[in-house]
Amino acid sequence: MRAKGARMSKRVPPSFNLFVFLLLLCLLAPSCTSSNYHKSSVIIAQSKDALLPEISPSEAPQALLPLLAPSPFSPFTNSTIPKLSGLCVLNFAAVESMMSMTSIDCVGGFAPYLANVICCPQVDATLTILVGQSSKDTNMLALNGTLAEPCLSDFEQILVGQGANDTLPHICSIYPSNLTEGSCPVKDVNEFESTVDSSSLLASCGKIDTVNECCEQVCQNAVAEAAGKLAGKAYDLMGMEGSHALADHSTRVNDCKSIALRWLASKLDPSHAKEVLRGLSNCKINKVCPLVFPNMTHVIKSCGSGTHDQTACCKSVESYVSHLQNQSFVTNLQALNCAASLGLKLQKANITKNIYNLCHVSLKDFSVQVTPQGVESGCLLPSLPSDAVFDTSTGLSFLCDLNDNIPAPWPSPSQLPASSCNKTVKIPALPAAASGQSRIYSADQGSLVLFVVSVVLVLVM
Repeated sequence: MRAKGARMSKRVPPSFNLFVFLLLLCLLAPSCTSSNYHKSSVIIAQSKDALLPEISPSEAPQALLPLLAPSPFSPFTNSTIPKLSGLCVLNFAAVESMMSMTSIDCVGGFAPYLANVICCPQVDATLTILVGQSSKDTNMLALNGTLAEPCLSDFEQILVGQGANDTLPHICSIYPSNLTEGSCPVKDVNEFESTVDSSSLLASCGKIDTVNECCEQVCQNAVAEAAGKLAGKAYDLMGMEGSHALADHSTRVNDCKSIALRWLASKLDPSHAKEVLRGLSNCKINKVCPLVFPNMTHVIKSCGSGTHDQTACCKSVESYVSHLQNQSFVTNLQALNCAASLGLKLQKANITKNIYNLCHVSLKDFSVQVTPQGVESGCLLPSLPSDAVFDTSTGLSFLCDLNDNIPAPWPSPSQLPASSCNKTVKIPALPAAASGQSRIYSADQGSLVLFVVSVVLVLVM
């Protein structure tokens, strides 16, 4: 195989194939709550000739491709019939393909690890499009509080019936209020279109450049302008009691942004609307580090200026980073932000030496890892929107954008979060586009879940 957009390197013999039988998913996930998934032992197997080439950090990184062997995947072949409330007015049939995609992106016990980049952005986009498409029949861009609860329950039941995690509302912080207008004073389609410049909004957001939108903010500015006009109508109601008059302005504007996006979703076909919404969400996703940094007292004690034991320091760093790796898959840009955040925290604790360089900390060390028999194989997700892919013959896969050792940059004390828009910030070489895949498989309810991975050196063009 060849990774798109890369240059031809050298042909690698089949002996470079590395086969790894890895990790039951819920062994990685103590928080896994779905009854369909259970813990099991780790089975690791490696081909005897499997070797990985040494890659200089200064060279353009070569792409590695994690692939998995086929296995039964019952949630997508034996869907259960959901028990619906019969009260919801939303048109689920209009977003049927979106619902199926969401169930794949949020599959079972794997959902918490893909939550911040793939699963929850897809859930948010699906709900936005669902309400938007349904407004064609209801003429409303929001549900009232009475209908929001059964509709959210029906939404969840449909996804779970197709194999999605049964705690999605908890994982993605979804509440019935997410389907209402919140504090935005406008939810009627006709009133919306008479209040905002809807033609300008559609022109700016009907199609976005997912590569440049995060920097140029063409669609984001149009949505913000529309939301501001909608929110402004609340001040005409200040004499009235209720949430419209009392809500904080910034909260009201954010609620009105949701209304604007639902209107936009009603004017586009679902697949097109999804591309726009996921592109906008990734602009927010890549600006932050989603990881929670646990107490670092042990690292500070082992690596402080008064200590000189490099081995003890690096063991502490390795142990600390291993806790981060149990949290989530992150994108390559998120990994840069995480490296900067952790580095600045350590510097504030008077650790001045570059322990990333000292202890060989890589960008991939901030994401969920697989480490078969001492051969490191990490997975950073692409900074552009991506989905998991299900194939009946090969199973579930998702793109990994990195599997080699790009060093984590040690930040300067005044360093701002990494941004591909800030040309003054030197970002280390990022991997070639779309360089890998990983797949998980599950069998029938009550059986074991086996994570099977094969890491293969990709022939880059």
